[in-house]
Amino acid sequence: MTNPTNSTPTRVRILLCDDHAVVRAGLLALLGSAPDIEVIGEAGSGEEAIAMTRKLRPDVVLMDLQLGPGIDGVETTRRLVADRAPGATAPHVLVLTTYDTDADITRAIEAGATGYLLKAEGPEELFAAIHAAAGGRTALSGPVAGRVMAQLRSPAPALTARERDILGQLSQGLPNREIARALFISEATVKTHLRRIYDKLGVDTRAGAVAAANTRRLLG
Repeated sequence: MTNPTNSTPTRVRILLCDDHAVVRAGLLALLGSAPDIEVIGEAGSGEEAIAMTRKLRPDVVLMDLQLGPGIDGVETTRRLVADRAPGATAPHVLVLTTYDTDADITRAIEAGATGYLLKAEGPEELFAAIHAAAGGRTALSGPVAGRVMAQLRSPAPALTARERDILGQLSQGLPNREIARALFISEATVKTHLRRIYDKLGVDTRAGAVAAANTRRLLG
């Protein structure tokens, strides 16, 4: 980000969101070494990140996906992107995580994340991704970019959120009655969703559906 009046670099204001205090401390120390990045707050949960974002208005929220009890990083991202004050711009969300499954990447991008970075990346890659995100540009780790391209070339069947829920329950070996109870729906509704899942995955058995989902990385 630059100042349009004199082209002097301005600091990118960052809010950290990670449920591990040690991770936040490490990021704080690392980002403190970058003269053009300023950490203005730390959140240990999604709910805290939302509250702090409303108050501090960071340029970028550095978001972990797994946040312990409460809403996860994907839902937090979705709410942050949607929760913009009148006349204000929603912050850009840069996911920083160890998880790189197709399901996680797809959910984060669909929720509105500007970028998706893996924690295995080096400091310079992180700094560059933060500046890219602050400018509204997409920032993806190499492996993540590869997965995104693979999905574009051979897209996975488009399952609804409810179908993914049922598929997740199915992968645990639960019968229809237990799935219905867990998701607060009727057994008839479970059967209807299962037929649609089978059609989309090109299978005709429960085991086949789980195997296809694992092969296509539809389960997180």
